Amino acid sequence: MHIPTCETNELNIIPFEEALLKEADGSFEYDREKWLYVPNAYTEYRYILGTRGENPLICIGINPSTAKPDDLDNTLKSVERTAAFNGYDSFIMFNVYAQRATNPKDMDGAFNECLHNENMNAFRYILSSYGEGKTPAVWAAWGTIIEKRPYLIPCVKDMIKIGNEFDAKWYTVGKRSVKGHPHHPLYLKNNSPVDDFDIESYILTLVNC
Repeated sequence: MHIPTCETNELNIIPFEEALLKEADGSFEYDREKWLYVPNAYTEYRYILGTRGENPLICIGINPSTAKPDDLDNTLKSVERTAAFNGYDSFIMFNVYAQRATNPKDMDGAFNECLHNENMNAFRYILSSYGEGKTPAVWAAWGTIIEKRPYLIPCVKDMIKIGNEFDAKWYTVGKRSVKGHPHHPLYLKNNSPVDDFDIESYILTLVNC
């Protein structure tokens, strides 16, 4: 379980590009040929965790918990299974907000714009890594937790704009909530298919936009 030690505004946030360079040139406690992990050590926030491949499924949760390479939590295990079942050779776990907190109630009370901007730089990097002519597959999987903080919906809006730059295709997996929120990866069946998701229509239905 991860309980934040402080608000992230009190932290010295490592810019994504700097964290990515360290991930590419450093000593590792994991197999870098298999894993992509930024930052490459456990800290109060996480930009990216996933496996390397040519055709990844990008899963978008709300915020990271304790998962790290070779030590996936139940959410990440479900993401890995779902990606494999649907024919993807790898997965990327990304989040609407990069702060680690096992209980979303422990997330920042005040929005950290610096952390968000670096997180969006990470999202742009993920989408750009697909290469020319390939369509990024993005799985919306934040559940009803999107309602926990007023700053989360604007974060998703920024992700939609970036996704549009790369012609990303959005999906959901599992039954959506009464309000239309995409299903969280936990408690999905092992053979759950991805379904097309009209992210633009969804975001228009949300309040506090």
